[in-house]
Amino acid sequence: MSLGILTNVSATYAENSLNQTQNSLQTVLQQLSSGSRINSGSDDAAGLSISDGLTANEAALTQSAQNAQNGVGLLQTADGALSQVTNLLDRAVTLATEASNGGLTAAQSGAADTEYQSILTEIGNIGSSTNFNSTGVFTATATDFTVSDGTTAGTTTIAATVGALTAGSVGIATGGGAGQSLTGTVLTSQTAATSALSEITTAIADVSNQRGAIGANVNQLNAASNVASSEEVNLSSAQSSILSTNYGQATSDLAKYQVLDQTGISALAQANSTAQEILKLLQ
Repeated sequence: MSLGILTNVSATYAENSLNQTQNSLQTVLQQLSSGSRINSGSDDAAGLSISDGLTANEAALTQSAQNAQNGVGLLQTADGALSQVTNLLDRAVTLATEASNGGLTAAQSGAADTEYQSILTEIGNIGSSTNFNSTGVFTATATDFTVSDGTTAGTTTIAATVGALTAGSVGIATGGGAGQSLTGTVLTSQTAATSALSEITTAIADVSNQRGAIGANVNQLNAASNVASSEEVNLSSAQSSILSTNYGQATSDLAKYQVLDQTGISALAQANSTAQEILKLLQ
């Protein structure tokens, strides 16, 4: 090998190796300080893409669980109102049974009917005033609750319908449709009270039927919320395995690159010093 000073090949090799070592050392230090294995697209482009996709899925699932719980809240509000309607109808049964018995005076039948009519009015009030998040509950229209992981294939819509609640439609009839109508029923005579008693009993069954349907929807929404929460936890775990720094590996790499950095600096210094030997030839 000839001696020359125009190009110090050994120093160039040593410098290139030192630059690579320092770049690797900087990457390891960044991983250790941030706790993340991927801090830029150059660290792991495919891993970063997967991680970002999982982050979007997690956000959708977290909100989906909340969506389902909002639906549960709406349906439980309706169920609570219907529970009070059942209590009112139980009182109406007592009044109708009393009025259907012979021996009551007109005044006594009228008193029973006055209370009964107030019960029907209150049922209508419950139907019109019960709301959730400033929205009426007893609308007889389907409300859709969406559970999704952010993808089209992973999206499910759960429809729940709470029937109208008025004196003309109490509960939901078996098989669907409007519930029993109590409009026009009175307790002013024995015959009318007997007829009203039959219709009130049917209304109680219709309210029970509606509460059963609401309960089924609540169970479905709770199940969907649980599934979304469980899936979110699993995706979070998968994302962590992709994104998080492996501290065992990183600290091992840190020790390696620190040694290489020191030896690289020493090698570069030695390569530069060899050029000084040419001066000895000129002495």
